[in-house]
Amino acid sequence: MAAQEVDDFLDDELVNQYIVFPPEVIAAIDQVFPSQDPLDRADFNPVDYINNLFPTEQSLSNIEEVISDFQGKIHHLDSEIKSCIRSQSGVSADGAAALEEAQIAICQLFARIKDIRAKAEKSEHTVREITRDIKQLDIAKRNLTSAITTLNHLHFLVFGVDQLEVLCQKRQYSEIASLLQGVSRVMEHFTPYLDIPQVKQLADELDQIEKRLGDQISNDFKEAFSGSGPKQPSTLTQLSEACSVLNVIEPRFKREIIRWFVGLQLVEYSHLFQESEENAWLDRVDRRYAWVKRHLLSFEERMGRIFSQDWEMSERIAVEFCILTRNELTKIMAKRVNEIDVKLLLFTLQKTTQFEELLSRRFTGASMEELLSSEKSAKKIESTNPFEEPVGKNPFEEEDETEKSVPTNQAQLTITESLTVSPFHGLISRCFENHLNIFVDSQDKNLAELMDRFVADLKIQGPSLAQAEIEGCCVLPSCADLFVFYKKCLLQCAQLSTGQPMLSLTSVFKKYLREYASRLLQSNLPRSNNTSSITPVLPMSMSSLTKDFTRELRDLSSGGAAGLIQNFQSLLKEGDMSSTSPKYSKDDIARICTILTTAEYCLETTQQLEGKLKEKVQPALADKVDLGSEQDLFGSVISQCIQLLVADLECACEPALVTMAKTAWQTWESVGDQSQYVTLMTSQFKHYIPFIRDCLVSSRKYFTQFCMRFVNAFMTRFVQQLYKCKPVGVVGAEQLLLDTHMLKTALLDLPSVGSQVTRKPPASYSKMVVKGMTRAEMILKVVMDASDTNAKYVAHYMRLLPESDPSEFQKILDMKGVRRSEQQLLVDLYRAQQSSQGDREDSSTFSAVSASNTQGLPLSPDHESSRIKKLEKLIKRRL
Repeated sequence: MAAQEVDDFLDDELVNQYIVFPPEVIAAIDQVFPSQDPLDRADFNPVDYINNLFPTEQSLSNIEEVISDFQGKIHHLDSEIKSCIRSQSGVSADGAAALEEAQIAICQLFARIKDIRAKAEKSEHTVREITRDIKQLDIAKRNLTSAITTLNHLHFLVFGVDQLEVLCQKRQYSEIASLLQGVSRVMEHFTPYLDIPQVKQLADELDQIEKRLGDQISNDFKEAFSGSGPKQPSTLTQLSEACSVLNVIEPRFKREIIRWFVGLQLVEYSHLFQESEENAWLDRVDRRYAWVKRHLLSFEERMGRIFSQDWEMSERIAVEFCILTRNELTKIMAKRVNEIDVKLLLFTLQKTTQFEELLSRRFTGASMEELLSSEKSAKKIESTNPFEEPVGKNPFEEEDETEKSVPTNQAQLTITESLTVSPFHGLISRCFENHLNIFVDSQDKNLAELMDRFVADLKIQGPSLAQAEIEGCCVLPSCADLFVFYKKCLLQCAQLSTGQPMLSLTSVFKKYLREYASRLLQSNLPRSNNTSSITPVLPMSMSSLTKDFTRELRDLSSGGAAGLIQNFQSLLKEGDMSSTSPKYSKDDIARICTILTTAEYCLETTQQLEGKLKEKVQPALADKVDLGSEQDLFGSVISQCIQLLVADLECACEPALVTMAKTAWQTWESVGDQSQYVTLMTSQFKHYIPFIRDCLVSSRKYFTQFCMRFVNAFMTRFVQQLYKCKPVGVVGAEQLLLDTHMLKTALLDLPSVGSQVTRKPPASYSKMVVKGMTRAEMILKVVMDASDTNAKYVAHYMRLLPESDPSEFQKILDMKGVRRSEQQLLVDLYRAQQSSQGDREDSSTFSAVSASNTQGLPLSPDHESSRIKKLEKLIKRRL
């Protein structure tokens, strides 16, 4: 009995104690013992659990069954816990026994490893004793073999040097080449022994033989070609064998022979085409290329077998010819620069590029790569004095820094790519780059003449502006001709040069794009009588302003006082007079639309032109190609055209708006159908919009932009005229509200008015129309309001027009017909409520922030206890 009481006491104590586990422990328990029972959850809430068991009062009828089920679960859990405790009572003894067995096994393993190590050391000692004599014999054998090999090499070296002396005197070059190659390889083995006097003497004798051979072969070549060339075939054979010797000895002898021989082949060329000769000028440049073609054919036929193929003698002659020709042409063009015209320059460039392409197809460019590497090494050798500065070079120039910053591997890759693509490209033609300004100036002159012809053709065509179909766009045919000419100039310049001349040509392109926009587009826009609502792209000249002002003064002075008053009245009413009649005819509107589509075509084509220029020009100059200002200019022309169309339609709707403002709305008796001014405006929409839409059929986005601009300006003007309708009675306000709704419907259908195919306007357009016209409707609803107190009226106004201000409120009071003495009281009341509303908005914002900070916190303990008490009352009532 006492034990039972102790267990009950412990159970109560455990129940009352709240055990909190870390999140890691809870996650591990959930992973080992997954359970869906709410009682096993760490965030178990008994109140929510009881509420789920007994959601209603009627569910309390089976409370006894629920209690008995839970008692059964408790007894089951107790039995499971006791069995687990009993099963764990003998675990400690079993663990100690297992640990003892593991320790015994480890001791036995250590003993076996120690025994194996001792046996291995003993075996190693035995093997070392057996092989000690063998190792000594192996070292002796290696030394003996090395000595025998060295003695054989020494014997061959001594014999070879003596033999080379004899063969050199007999000029037996074929045997010398094979023997010298072998002796040179044997000499490489004696490089570590050069401190031995005998070996050093043999090395010096071999160097002297190579130098003597080089000088001897050079004299043989000069004697053989002292006349017109070698006379006997035996001489050709001997020289060919001598070339094989040059491949073996020091490379400088080979380079000297090649340089002398190539110069010898071009002596005749230098005499035939020297500056004083007639054939030296640019008009006979093709004779230079014809001469070298004939000479190369003759050389390969007569002396081609002297040199081996890897010497690339024909290519070396061609490269030296190109360098010599470039230098000669540079000198002669500098002296006779005034005689060069664009035809002569293009002719010379064409012949030169054709010759360079021929050489690129014929030769590989291997000798040019060798030439570049030798020039680079020569530059390194020249710069021995740290205080010496090369002539004409500034060490602080950015170009030198850029060259230094380029990695070596990237520079080698660039050289290799250029040689692979076109090894002879620009080898001669680069001398013409300094004179390509003649080509650019010629294109500038041609474009100026072309622009004058465009302007003259446009004047001859008159107001009709004959149109051409280009990609479905109604554009001026001159713009297509302009860009076709640009394309030809670009391709021609890309063949000549892709460096600075291409940038100069880009500047010319930009110049005439701007001139085309001003002289052919902006200058041909129709002039309106009312230019106050139009923002011109180009400013008006001072001379035209002076002329107009002088003419006005003359008119005023001739009319006297009456004329003065009359002129001032006409100036003040100019807007109304201009609005009574349309500004533009259908031909003028078609002209505006044609200029708009032409500017759009020029804008898109200018973007493509900029991409092509960046693609053709050298990569280092691509960032300097920018046609952004020209694109902005064509964009401004488009904007100006749209503004002219908007202003014209505004002008057509102005009489109807004036009629609305002058109508006596206070005496309006009944609300009927839409007013006459609405019918007038919708008729103007039906007259203008379909024609403009047909003219801009290829530019839908700019037609949509026109509609949005017009609607924005029209709604602003409509609200301004609405404020002028004062005073307005209730019935008049109802009629105006009906008219406003009809106008909103007409504006929503504006883009598709008169069209057989009904298209849904863009969402942004519909949203703008609804927002603007809804504001006008709210103004009229405020005018119609008949609140009995001022406070209610102001509150209703602030609810309908929350973004208003006191000045607009005063305008609405004028429309309503409130007297000036009463308006100030309403305005003060409006300002007071507006300030109080601002304070309330600040406090509501603060409360919303506070509520968001407290969101997600658990319910208070008092609230929880009250819910439990309610549940207890329900249980008691049920029992």
